[in-house]
Amino acid sequence: MRLLLLTHAFNSLTQRLFVELQALGHELSVEFDINDRVTEEAADLFRPHLILAPYLRRAIPESVWRKHLCLILHPGPVGDRGPSALDRAILEGAQEWGVTLLQAEAAMDAGPVWASERFPMRAAKKSSLYRNEVTEAAVRAVKTSLERLPDYRAGRWTPQRPEIQALRPLLRQEERAIDWSRDATAVVLAKINSADGFPGLRDRLFDADCHLYNARPYPAQGAPGAVLGRAGEGLVRATTDGAVWIGHGRQSGGIKLPMSLVWGEVWRGVVEMEALLNPPCPPLEKGGSGLTPPCPPLRKGGSGLISPCPPLGKGGAGLSPPFPKGGQGGIPTTDDIHYEESNQVGFLHFDFYNGAMGVAACQRLLTAYEAAKQRSTKVIVLLGGADFFSNGLDLNRIEAADSPPDESWRTIQAMDDLCRAILTTESHLTVSALRGNAGAGGAFLALAADHVWARRGVILNPHYKNMGNLYGSEYWTYVLPRRVGADQAAAILRNRLPLGAQTAARIGFLDAAFGEDLNSFEAEVRTRAQALAAAPDFADQLAAKRARRAADEAAKPLEVYRAEELKPMQRNFYGFDPSYHVARHHFVAKTPASWTPRHLAVHRELGWVAPEEGGS
Repeated sequence: MRLLLLTHAFNSLTQRLFVELQALGHELSVEFDINDRVTEEAADLFRPHLILAPYLRRAIPESVWRKHLCLILHPGPVGDRGPSALDRAILEGAQEWGVTLLQAEAAMDAGPVWASERFPMRAAKKSSLYRNEVTEAAVRAVKTSLERLPDYRAGRWTPQRPEIQALRPLLRQEERAIDWSRDATAVVLAKINSADGFPGLRDRLFDADCHLYNARPYPAQGAPGAVLGRAGEGLVRATTDGAVWIGHGRQSGGIKLPMSLVWGEVWRGVVEMEALLNPPCPPLEKGGSGLTPPCPPLRKGGSGLISPCPPLGKGGAGLSPPFPKGGQGGIPTTDDIHYEESNQVGFLHFDFYNGAMGVAACQRLLTAYEAAKQRSTKVIVLLGGADFFSNGLDLNRIEAADSPPDESWRTIQAMDDLCRAILTTESHLTVSALRGNAGAGGAFLALAADHVWARRGVILNPHYKNMGNLYGSEYWTYVLPRRVGADQAAAILRNRLPLGAQTAARIGFLDAAFGEDLNSFEAEVRTRAQALAAAPDFADQLAAKRARRAADEAAKPLEVYRAEELKPMQRNFYGFDPSYHVARHHFVAKTPASWTPRHLAVHRELGWVAPEEGGS
């Protein structure tokens, strides 16, 4: 079938649906829903059998849904209506949530239901829930709907109309404002989590308006609302029963950055506290996502929203306490990096916010990796975050720098240093284990390891050109062709499309894709890594690896690859063509799209004509 994906942006959920539907053999095209005329034109050009809208911020025009079958993905269970569905679910402490695929009609979120899926909620940022539970449920709902489509066309099946409920309006900042004098830690976290990603939670710090993101509990106490100190790059602020660490913020008119950069001199004047790691939480019971347990329901009380959780004790917040600084094996633990060992395998965890890596993050991870190499283990597993393995350069930091070209140059050099350390490791076999998505340089960072495994639902974007024709480095000219061949490498970079993990494994980009959820993936990673370490021929495998690296180095040294990549990168950063800087600015500022990129909009290619039997 010809399927048109009508979307506000090509976000992670839309990309996942794109690769899933492509794998099923459907002909796909994408159109950004910019205005009625553009949407009407796209439908007329592509003549789709079905229009699927996974992510919209406005209604589909009647001129389109009356002519074409349009299914809209709503991130809420059957009967829920309104634009802030997931925000409200987090804020209200829902124990279970869902997604619904509705047929477009005049009333918003009130059309016939084609499919619905439910999932248990967990205490997490909205962006993480959306990227994991919502996305997995959406894939199942869309596949179910496509299976029902032939029977619908033949009149053998009819979607059911839900009981119409009141349309809940866009959630206002006032409805989730923190009352620092009355809110407990769990309440503060729920409020910040409900706005994470977009729009951020509006608040005030240091007598200035700001938005808050990326919060977690911190074991400290003080006067409610007081800034207790700075830890890592974040601020610690007291609640009524403990404290929270807030990692990122945005001043009015500014961009999202670590708190250290948002507040500058003010931040440096705050007392320094210990940087603590956010701990992994116990898995969910059967049917869960394997990330963290559901958050406790919030209930109305005399002081507004309150948590039924008892505190942990002094400094507690009814949540899991952070790990102490000082990781296993003497490798320092920070708020985003920690290390553990098991059965001759070292697991190096790193979880950078949104997968973005600046100079300091690259250098800290390199230091931890070099320390891990000194351990008497046989295998090192690189485990990124649950949401992202890595997305490469921290573009927000670069945008905020005094000299974005210089910061870009320093960052790519730091990324290359990290990649080179992994590529030249002779003491261990190395594994990149992708629990979450990876893009741009982060995807090629993963390829520096000897083995690359990914969870089945992971999406990869191993290309750079969407960022203003950026050439890219991270030794991609070495690691990519050796895995997929020169022709396939050129096609990946030219097409600039997302790769699903299973497709990536089929073409050799990955060695394996497995695990339906994080629990099963991580368990299998441990089993496979320990099998590598215990293999009778481990010494032979290590010797063969050294021999291959020596032969490759003799044929063309790594420093030559690096120099060849950095030459065009230098032009990207310092040359006369500002494309990279313009694209980065629009990305960081979240400038709304004014047109759909041509590599996504197949129907807008010159000479493309829909077959006569198209349409609905």
